[in-house]
Amino acid sequence: MPSHALIVSGSGRYADPWHPFAATSARVAEVLEGVGIAPTVTEDVDAALAALPGTAPDLLVVSIGAPDGPAPEGGDHAPGDPAVDAAARAGLLAHLAAGRPLLALHVSSTSLAFVPEWEAILGGIWVRGTTMHPDYDRARIRVETDAHPIVAGVRDFEVDDERYSFLRVGPAVHALAWHEHDGRRHPLLWAREYGAARVVYDALGHDAASYDAPEARELIARSARWLLGEL
Repeated sequence: MPSHALIVSGSGRYADPWHPFAATSARVAEVLEGVGIAPTVTEDVDAALAALPGTAPDLLVVSIGAPDGPAPEGGDHAPGDPAVDAAARAGLLAHLAAGRPLLALHVSSTSLAFVPEWEAILGGIWVRGTTMHPDYDRARIRVETDAHPIVAGVRDFEVDDERYSFLRVGPAVHALAWHEHDGRRHPLLWAREYGAARVVYDALGHDAASYDAPEARELIARSARWLLGEL
């Protein structure tokens, strides 16, 4: 039986005006299917996170915006419900405590402010007023080829994407891919452990075109397989 991945995709209070979550989640699902992982996409973020102890997906993929950030055009973010937030946090932490893996994508590093452990889980987050990205354009991505099973055989590449810069990244994080901006290296991909759970954060993936680069798709595929213990 193939491994099951639950892709939690930004919608409602987890959507924003800039990120086409439905399109990017569909591309990620295609990549996972291509390596024999069965994906399910859900846009009911809070319910999906709260249900994790019972649903127990083999892999959790999170691609969501910040619920306290700008709402989608023409809409409003619902005010946070402490009970809903607490249930979502408890579900996420239970998933990780059970040793199940997490793949977090792109703008997810801005999200889940109601989960105080989120920065420690990911190993780095977006900090408002500090973190930024140059304009979306053709980006040159540097890869530490062969430094880890995720980047085995993957070379530097170019992709149309945002290049997150000045993320607050923990000292133990080892970048597997990065870009250069203002004379500094800025990590874009890393793998780590949070307790018994494996975690990968990939800062690429702004829109569907970001997955046109074969190397970007390969990094997602290999990240998922490493998280599932297949590499």
